[in-house]
This record gives sequence, C-alpha cells and structure tokens, in this order.
Amino acid sequence: MRVASLSLLWFFFAAGGYAQSVRGTVKDTIGKGVPYASVSLRNNLNNTIVAYTITDSDGSYTLKIPVNSPTNNLAIVVRIIGYKSAVKNIASLDLPVDFTLMTVLNQLQEVVVKSNLPVIRTRGDTLSYKVSDFTSPQDRVIGDVIRKLPGITVSADGTISYNNKPVSAVYIGGDNLLDDKYSIATSSIPQGAVNHVQVIQNDQPIKVLQNKVMSNDVALNLDFNKGAKLHLIGEESIGVGLPGNYDVTLNAMTFKNSYKAINYLGGNNVGYNVQKDLLSHNITDYNQRIDNALPATILSIGTVNTPALAENRYLLDKAGVFNLNNLINLKKNVQLKVNAYYVHDTQRQEYRQQTSYFLPNDTVRYTEIQHGRSVSDILHTQATLNINRDKYYLNNALLIDFKDITTYSGLNTDSAAVNQVLKDKTLNISNEFNLIKVLKSNNIIQAYSYISHSAEPENRLIGPGYNAAVFNYNMPYAQLIQNVNIPSWYTNNYFSFKIPSNLITQSFKTGFSVQSQILSSDLNVVQNNNSVNLESDSALNHVNWRKKKLYAEAAYDLLGTVMKANLTLPVVLQQINYSEGLYTLNKNLTRFYFNPQLSVRYQVGTENYMNFYYSYRDQTGTIEDIYPGYILIDYRTLYANNAGLTERKNQQAGGGFSYRKAIKLFFWNINTLYNHIAANNIASNVITNNLQKGIVLPYPNTTDSWIINGSISKYLFALRTTFSGAIQWRSSRSVQLQNNALLPFKTISETFSLNADTKVSDRINFSYKATLTQTYSHSPAVTSAYQVNQLLQQGSVSYIPVEALQFKLSGEHYFTRQQGNSDLKYFFADVAAKFRLNKWKTDFELTAVNLLNVKTYDALYLSTNTLTVSSYELPGRIVLLKVMFNL
Repeated sequence: MRVASLSLLWFFFAAGGYAQSVRGTVKDTIGKGVPYASVSLRNNLNNTIVAYTITDSDGSYTLKIPVNSPTNNLAIVVRIIGYKSAVKNIASLDLPVDFTLMTVLNQLQEVVVKSNLPVIRTRGDTLSYKVSDFTSPQDRVIGDVIRKLPGITVSADGTISYNNKPVSAVYIGGDNLLDDKYSIATSSIPQGAVNHVQVIQNDQPIKVLQNKVMSNDVALNLDFNKGAKLHLIGEESIGVGLPGNYDVTLNAMTFKNSYKAINYLGGNNVGYNVQKDLLSHNITDYNQRIDNALPATILSIGTVNTPALAENRYLLDKAGVFNLNNLINLKKNVQLKVNAYYVHDTQRQEYRQQTSYFLPNDTVRYTEIQHGRSVSDILHTQATLNINRDKYYLNNALLIDFKDITTYSGLNTDSAAVNQVLKDKTLNISNEFNLIKVLKSNNIIQAYSYISHSAEPENRLIGPGYNAAVFNYNMPYAQLIQNVNIPSWYTNNYFSFKIPSNLITQSFKTGFSVQSQILSSDLNVVQNNNSVNLESDSALNHVNWRKKKLYAEAAYDLLGTVMKANLTLPVVLQQINYSEGLYTLNKNLTRFYFNPQLSVRYQVGTENYMNFYYSYRDQTGTIEDIYPGYILIDYRTLYANNAGLTERKNQQAGGGFSYRKAIKLFFWNINTLYNHIAANNIASNVITNNLQKGIVLPYPNTTDSWIINGSISKYLFALRTTFSGAIQWRSSRSVQLQNNALLPFKTISETFSLNADTKVSDRINFSYKATLTQTYSHSPAVTSAYQVNQLLQQGSVSYIPVEALQFKLSGEHYFTRQQGNSDLKYFFADVAAKFRLNKWKTDFELTAVNLLNVKTYDALYLSTNTLTVSSYELPGRIVLLKVMFNL
C-alpha cells in the first residue's frame, strides 16, 4: 500500500507539472508530413524558450506548457534544414497550430569535412560502405573496390560473400536487373558511378512476404550518384598487341529510376574468359526452388583437370560476346526485364597428363598427350514480368537456352593415337510463374507453376580403329560413334496458404510434379568399308522414365526480434517407373518420405548472431544411374548399371557464429557443417592398362564429411589497411570398389589464407595475399599415404608519380610439393602503365602480362587413391596497348 500510494502521488505531481498543451502538424507544400523538425514554444515578451519538441514520422507534434508559464504572448517557431523557418503566434490553446513549410535552396553555406578515415553506416539490416573511402586511382570497375571492402570476399569465379555467406543478388539501384549473374555488373560498372555499396541482411525482395517469413539471404545494392542516374555511361576500349593479340570492349549503361540497362559488345584473345561474367552464382538455390536439375552431360573428350592457376594465365582462346540487359519500370512496382546474350568462343588446350591409381596390389598409370580445340556458340534469352506490391506479387520468367559446342581432340596415349570429335547441342525452354496475393483477412495465397523441356543430343567420333580388341573382335576398323540423348519434360505446381501473425506465420502447401524422360544411346562401329554396325547388343539403351510426386508441407516461421526460426515439415509420396525393353527391365518404386528442415537464428547482440541448421532428405537417383547398356563415357571409360535405383538418406547439421562491429570495421565468423549420406548402391570400377569399366552394384555404403571454416576481416585505421584471413578444414570418409577390392578412404584438406590491402599514401598502394592448401589422402588397403602441399602468393604495388600517370607491378608465385616428386615453382610477373588525357577523357594503357614469358605449367592433383601430374602449355608473354575513353 505504501508503494502504491507513493506511485500515485508521483503520478499526480508529475501530471500537475504541465497545465496545457499545443498540438499541430508540419507539412511541406504538397501536403506531406515533415519529420524531425524542431518545434519551439517562445515567450514573445522576453524572447525565451518555454518548451521544445520535434515532429514525429508523420509531421505531427505536441508541446506541453509548464504549469506556471503564462499562456498569452506565446509563439511557435519551426525550423529544419532545407525549409524556410516559420513562426506563428498562438491565438487559442484549444486550436491546432499547423504549418506549411516552403523549401529553400542554398540556405546554408557549404561546409566541407575532410577525413581519410573510412566509415560504415548502419540502418536496420542495411550496412553501407561509401565507395570513395575505399577507392584507389587504379580501380576501374566497382568489382575492384568490392574486393577491398572489410567483411566482403570475392572468390576466383566472382562469387561475392559477406562475412563468409554468399550473396543472393546484387541489386542495381534497388532493381534486380541481373538475377544471379551479377558479375556482369561488377566487371563493367565504373567505380566512379557508384556512391555506396550496401549490404542488406535478411533480404526479402518480395514485399508481400516482408516481416512474414524468415529470410537468411544477404544481398548487395549499388547506390549510384546523381550524375550516373541522369546520363548515359559508357567505357569504350580498343587494345592491340603482340603476338597478334586484341581486346575490344564497347558498352553503354544507364541507371535511371525508370530505365536501367547494361549492354556491351566485346571480344579478345588475351585469355579473358567472357563466359565467366555470365556465370549463375546461385544455380543450386534455383534448382532447389524448382525441385529439378537438367540431365548432366554424359560424354566427354577426356579427363583433363583445370589448372590451379589464374585463368588468364592458361586460357588459349578467341572469344566474342554480345550482352543485353534492360529493365523498364512500366509504372510503380511494375517491371519488364529482358536479359539476352550470345557468345562465340574458340578455345585451344595443349596438355600432357599422367594419372596413377594406387590399388592394394598394383598401380595403374595412364599417360595422355592431347591437342584440343572447342568451338562454342551459346545463346541465352530471358523475359521477365514482375509486379511487386505490398498486397500483390506476380513474377513470370520465360527462358530459352541454346548451346552448340564442337570439340576436336588429337590424343596420344600409351597404346595408340586417338582422334575425337564431340558434338553437343543443348536446348532448354522453361517458364516459371509465381503469384502471391494478400486477402482481405490478411492471409496470403500463392499459386506457383514451372514447366520445362530440354534435350541434349551428344555425338562423339573416335578413330582410327581405337582398341580393336575390345570394340571390334580384334579386327581393324575405321571409327566408333557414340550417341546419347535425354529429352526431358518436367512440371512442378503447387498452391500455398499463409496465416501471418505478429509472432508466427503458418504456411500450408500442396502440389505435384511430373518428370518424363527417355535415355537413348548406341555405340556403333564404322568398318573400313564404311558399313556401320552396333558394337554389341549390350551397347544399346532406350530407357523410359517417369517420376511423379504428390506432396504437402506445413511450415512455421517465428519472427521474433531476438530469435527467428523456420520449421518445415514436408511429406512426399513419390512413384518412379522405368523400363527398357531390350533388357526386359520394368521396375516401379513407390516411396513415402518425410523430410523435415529446421533453421534458427539467435541474435546475441545488436550486430552478432548465432545460427543453427538441420535437414533430412530422402534422395533417389536419376535416369543416368539406371541404364543397363554400356555407354563409352570417354575414350577409356565404359559405364553401365547392374543394380536397382540408387536411394540415399542425406542428413546435414550445422551451426555458426557471426560477429560484426561496423563502427570499427571488424568482422569475423566461424561455421561448421556435418553431412552423412547412406546409399544402397556403389559404383564399381575395373581399371586396366588401357580401359576402365564401371558398373553400379547393390552394396550399402556411407559417406561422412565435416567442414569447419572461419574468416576474419579488420580495417586498421592507423595503417589504412584491410587485413583479412580465412581457414577451412574438410574431412571426408568414403568407400570405393575398384578391381573387386573395397577401399575405404579418408581425405583431409586444409586451406589457410592471409590478405592485406593497404593505402601507403595517396600515391602508393600495396596488396598481398597468401594461400596455403594441404591435401592428405589415405586408405588402410593401400600401403602408402599421399599428401600434396601448395602455396600461392600474390602481390601488387601501384604508384602514381603525377595525377595523370599510373604504374602497377604485380606478381604470383606458385609452389607445390609432393613426396616422391620434384618441387614445382613458378613465378609470373605483370606490369602496366596508364596515362590519362583529361581533356579528351581518354586513357592510354600499356600492359605486359607474363613478363617472364613462362610457357609451361606443371601441377599435381590428389583425390582418394588417384594422383594426377599434369603439364599445360601457356600463352606466354602478351604485350598490349589499349586506348580507353568514356562517354
């Protein structure tokens, strides 16, 4: 009673401290409320301030008048930067006092604040880097700057990650112009056009679902300066050099609110892969969304490894690209987008390779010397209509992909010379429709439909008379012809109903999918008299496949401030029918699956959080796993199936911690993932000196893998340097069946990296990166264990003696060590000089790539019991003079 009495007395005394109040609104000339304006109550007699407040988000205010203050001769004064100040005398305390402010230009004198210290601004889930704080004069495109931002890393293929999490999209001025092909933007947009690079955590681009379903996505947004929004931007460059090199790029870009475009034409033969910019960085997420993947390419020319080397060091190509990306805002929240490109690419590859298979009682080795050339014509078109409103969302994407790739190979092996020609044509047409609508009850309905058709006829010729003892009863012949095609139809359709609330959103979904495919293949022998016959009855396939799914799903999204979680509980009734008349194969598989998934994010601080993930999935094989007739995959690998359909049970569990201190530019994270896969079949390989035969056999087996990784990034203000580092440890246990011996394997790989990017002065910049990779593989069935250590060091220094002149020297050092082999050491150096004529807005750049003229590169690759030693031909020194001018 004593506490209650004191509380009541405090309330009445506090309430008595104010006698009356004045209310009103502050708006601009178009009637929009002006937030955060200062509102003062002034006594006109002595010119003193009696009370003070600021307007809220809609421009309204309330001024409380102290109890002992006079109520006459009072005036209200409103001030805010950008508007003319206003004063009104109070006629009556009972009437609202409203203001309409006039905008005013140049109200304040210009104040310039100079600081060499970069800052990051945070607002909600958005982190904003000011580009000019991290830019050096040598940076040409925005991708050069993004690589240096604390907390952000860019992989060799252009994938961007924030605090070790890959980004889902890069928005162009808030619009999704490029989907997940964002390397088009990072490699072409001039860094000077971008004002801020914004990191959007928990990104949910669909307005209907914002604050209703959990999202762990991270996206970037490029915020453009005013000049870039008003004018056409373009950088045209023409480069010619020795020996017979060229590099040409013509582009045009615009970033207006109503229309955005990135269009360019380019071609080169200096080792820049134009297809790299067209990479879909989130293709795995796309396949999970549609619950399907295109059949994999089956045939190949050989088994060459990609060199562990910067791509421009080894790529021997002549390529051209025409790329169009245009987005029109038809009206508010309604967009039409067209993305299209055409690529013509001719690549050449010269390599020598020795592959060793270490078996319990033997070691089998293959030696190959290959001269290869591929010619690719690639066409991609996509048209997207998007309506994204608070109560309504519609997205329809029509996509057409066509590839025509012909590969020629001259191959010398231990036993014979082999000439090959592989023709691979791929056509994929699909349409994805997604409609989401909010009902009057505030519940949400969704209708989704996806349909696609694809075909990939593959044809490979091998000759002359390759391995006649195996393929033609030891009789001479002209060539082998292997044909494969898997035409496919697929559709996935569902309807969902969401019940949102302040804490939990409930979602219920039901749908069906159908996949229909035919795998046809034949291996034919062309005799010396040009007659053609089937190699054998076991080299023919005509498999009919149909997979049907009926599914239902309940999902629950917890949308708390401290903890967010998503629990998904899907049930699936799946039926698979496949048959092959020649082998009297006719099988049906009906399964009922329950595949739960849980994702939790717990906020342990304003900027720091923990996350946990668990999923269980029942997976079945594909049509590529069940064909009974042999297919000659490459010139020395025959593969078939002698078991039922492969079924896998896949469990994943992982967690991590993410730390961020934006004001100090400090980021670090650590994550772990465990994966357990149990399968009912195993691939068995019989390896001989001139041929491998593979077959799938019924044998239960498991694969276990652990991944632990972490990264750290810190900007040191005193040194004007961004330091970053990363570590990854991966361990896997698996079994293989080779030459009728069961071989359990344990493979461990460790990767450590350290990076520093410093601005020594306004004229000198320096960067250094070191990456150490260790790979270890051992099997109890094989006497020896094998380990490969690789160290890559990269460094560069830039110097600007005068404003119009820049110099850059860069280098890479590769070191590889493996017991029993000589150490491999390679050093590459590049040098560049750039001179700018400001009057003409033109740059002249002279570059020398691979200055030391290194023309061969050897590499070691270790996987389970296989060690590969490869030697590649490199382009050598390239000297190029380039002229670049801006629109």
